[in-house]
Amino acid sequence: MSTDETSDASASDDMKRKFKEALEKKNGQHRSGQAHLDGNSAVQGTHGAVTKREFRRKSGG
Repeated sequence: MSTDETSDASASDDMKRKFKEALEKKNGQHRSGQAHLDGNSAVQGTHGAVTKREFRRKSGG
């Protein structure tokens, strides 16, 4: 192996390591809050449409 191939491989490994660390950091921040486990959802209940929709044909040309 030449020194160029070795430096390319180490640069690639270094880049992969940095991306992996950044991804772990991102996922760690995302999973830090477990607010959904408290059972108090913002969505309390669903309801249907208030009024029936009325569709009208366009008049004219």
